[in-house]
Amino acid sequence: MIDLSTTYLSLKLRTPLVASASPLSQELDSIRHLEDSGAAAVVLYSLFEEQLRQESAELDHHLSAGTESFAESLTYFPRPGEFRLGPEGYLNHICKAKEAVRIPIIASLNGATVGGWTKYAKEIEQAGADALECNIYSIPTNMDTPAADIEQGYIDIVHAVKSSLKIPVSVKLSPFFSNMANMAKRLDQAGANGLVLFNRFYQPDIDLDALEIKPNVLLSTPQALRLPLTWIGILYGRIQASLAATSGVHGAEDVIKLLMVGADATMLCSTLLRNGISHLRYIEQGLLDWMEKHEYESVTQMKGSMSQLRCSDPAAFERAQYMRAVKSVQHVMVTSREAWRILTGD
Repeated sequence: MIDLSTTYLSLKLRTPLVASASPLSQELDSIRHLEDSGAAAVVLYSLFEEQLRQESAELDHHLSAGTESFAESLTYFPRPGEFRLGPEGYLNHICKAKEAVRIPIIASLNGATVGGWTKYAKEIEQAGADALECNIYSIPTNMDTPAADIEQGYIDIVHAVKSSLKIPVSVKLSPFFSNMANMAKRLDQAGANGLVLFNRFYQPDIDLDALEIKPNVLLSTPQALRLPLTWIGILYGRIQASLAATSGVHGAEDVIKLLMVGADATMLCSTLLRNGISHLRYIEQGLLDWMEKHEYESVTQMKGSMSQLRCSDPAAFERAQYMRAVKSVQHVMVTSREAWRILTGD
């Protein structure tokens, strides 16, 4: 019997397949369907820092003024009525989700400052969430703010949230740090129980007819897998925090690769939105089939087997592999030119 179980954020999971934050967790029926289809845990859709401030008349005024006064800010922030649920509704949703399923329910807060996170994080814990994912999403644009201050902001958020909670806390990060390894180490030392790699950077687009800046959310593709695969492979065994991969996880092969570099959990979103929640069953069966074919008895046995620590060529995760890749492209170009000259006689 193949053992697919894994431990993430000190939570014992039946498999590494976790449904990441998405609209699929907005309804209880969808959460039940995720459990029935094999999701080992569900990360609820994110509650935004702006929602925690929404009760403030001042923020409501500025959001409304911005959308009415400046064409380029239309749709930049959701209007107050467009949020799925306010803070109280989100807490109630956690309670109902916990009653509806037996798998862990992980709440998600999305923001960039300490703000009201600490107080609300405690309320999330009291509502019954098994863990909290801090989705720290910040795009620094102030030219006078040094990188050290931005990084310290992340550490301050983790310290503030961890100091008020007993449940595990993970941090969902973007990859845009000058030294990702050092940032991971600092977050680990600050008490983060897990790192979720990586948050996707949603860039806006321009509507040329309406002359408006508009959101442009594109579902991930399997090609996005390479970034979390690289960094999980580098960090495995070097920090205590759990490692979860997100973005680019579309099939069983993606899950297998991530487990082999050291992921404790693999988070799925785009593939479930594209193929339906039941696609989870197909991925799990593919994982079982591959493990049986290659004589793996458990996820634990394969986890980290291809990480940098255990790789026969550790440089494959670093600059030496970049040089090899460039050389291989040059070789392909030379070979293609030679083939073309033979075919054309030039």
